[in-house]
Formats: sequence, C-alpha cells, structure tokens
Amino acid sequence: MDQCYGGIEAGGTKFVCAVGSHPDDLHKESFDTTDPQQTLTRAVGFFKARNSHRPITAIGIGSFGPIDLHWDSPTYGFITSTPKKGWANTDIVGRIKASLDVPVAFDTDVNAAALGEHRWGAAKELTNFIYLTIGTGVGGGGLVNGKLLHGLVHPEMGHICLPRHVEDTYRGNCPFHNTETSYSCFEGLASGPAMTERWGQTPQSLGDDHKAWYLEAYYVSMAIVSYVCTLSPQRIIIGGGVMKHEKLIGLIRHKVKEMLNDYVQAAALLESIEDYIVLPKLGHNAGVVGAIELAKLAAVDSR
Repeated sequence: MDQCYGGIEAGGTKFVCAVGSHPDDLHKESFDTTDPQQTLTRAVGFFKARNSHRPITAIGIGSFGPIDLHWDSPTYGFITSTPKKGWANTDIVGRIKASLDVPVAFDTDVNAAALGEHRWGAAKELTNFIYLTIGTGVGGGGLVNGKLLHGLVHPEMGHICLPRHVEDTYRGNCPFHNTETSYSCFEGLASGPAMTERWGQTPQSLGDDHKAWYLEAYYVSMAIVSYVCTLSPQRIIIGGGVMKHEKLIGLIRHKVKEMLNDYVQAAALLESIEDYIVLPKLGHNAGVVGAIELAKLAAVDSR
C-alpha cells in the first residue's frame, strides 16, 4: 500500500482536509472556516480519526494569506496580516504539528494548487506557469524554473493595483486598498465578495449576459496581461468559484488577446490561446491534492 499523506486546503470560506497519496486515492472532509480554534480543532480531529486506520506520514497545508514562509522567522507557519476576521497572527503550522506530531509543509493555497496541477493536471511537464484563483479572494502562485514561487514573502498577485474601468464607480472591498483614487487592487475589484457588493447579488445569481461578466473579464484580463509581460509563463490556469461561470473563460481569452494586441509574439497567444489560458484539470481538488504533494516534500525533507 502507498504511504498515506494528509493535506489541508485552508480557504477563507472552507477548509478541505484529505488523506491519500494521489487524486484517485482521497478521503476528504470539507467544513466552514469559522474561528481558528474551532476550525483547527475540527481539522485535527479529522486526521486523528483517519490516522487510526492508515498512519499519516506527513501533512501539507496550503493556506490563505498572507502567511510567513521563512524558516528563521519567529512567526514561521503563521497566517499574518489577513483581512479574514479573527485569523490574523494564527499559528496554523504550530497547532497542527503539536497535535499530530508529523512533519508539516506550509505554503500558500495557490502555490499548493499549482503544485497539484503540475504533478497531476494542466501543468504537467511545464517549468514556468501561473495558477490563479478567483473566489472569496484573488491569489496567484506557480512555478518558475520548476520551483514554487517564493521571495521576499510570497506572491501577492491578487493585490496588484489595477486602474478602475472608466464606467466603474465601485471603490473595491479590500480593506488595505480601498481608496478614493482611480485604482484599487485586483482582489478588491474582482473577487466574489466584490462582485456581490458591487451588483447586489452573488455571482451565481447573475445572468449569463449581465454586464458584470464583461467587467470581470476586463479586470482579470488586465491582471493577466501584466503577468504575461513580467513572468512570461508557459500557461495560465485559473480556478476558483467565480470561474465556474461558463462564459467567463472565453471572455477573458478574447480580452487578453485584445489587450496584448499581438505584441508578445508567441504561438500560444496568437494561435491557440484556448490552450494557454485554461481551467484546472483537477477542478476543485487542485488545492487539496497540491497540499498532499507538499506533504510528500515534507516527508522527504525530514529523512
């Protein structure tokens, strides 16, 4: 029997916990992200129950952020300055490690999802790509030269500044970038909660031809053009709840081509953009499968 690993996709709305070793070998539980004490207690309980049936070798955590990924930092393993109420300065790694006594790997939820897609999904055999999620928040991660993106902190692709559309009077809902100026951040303008606040109804309830989708495509495409011109990824994968709207991916592809205006001379953009900007092959499992892949790395590092 394959070794068993644990994975946590720690989202701002839902926690998804799983044990297994690959996408077809998953036992999962999903529950609401409430306060840290209640949520982490439930996560620990899930793994303890599964561990009695099949010992868990290591656990990987892909978390909403911002998070501290620096090993030598006193707050390594913490969720730091998050806008998620009640979760700032939460030691998520410390709690899981102390309760379960196994190696724990930690990264952003989007880097975890990128790792899952790289191992099992839409980014197989690629060395440079981006994974974006557009849902409760907006985030981005990926691989550069075959390695997960890290640096000063970690990628904050959801908080790049974007100019507001000339017809958009909405200021944005990010508490850090909600200003009187003519710009806001990507997350503040294009996340699911931002769409709900701007239009007075959830994205799921908006009609197919509602102008909301054209504005959403505008903001997502503007961000993607910036990523294409700075990181030159071989592919861009976009997941998250907002992307479940069937027409949106097509609108984004069209708008990206229009905005780039053939400046970047690459066949993937000029001839086959439908294979360049894609949905995740792992679907809603990308994050938790990626967390299990993080756990495998933790198991190797602990030997």
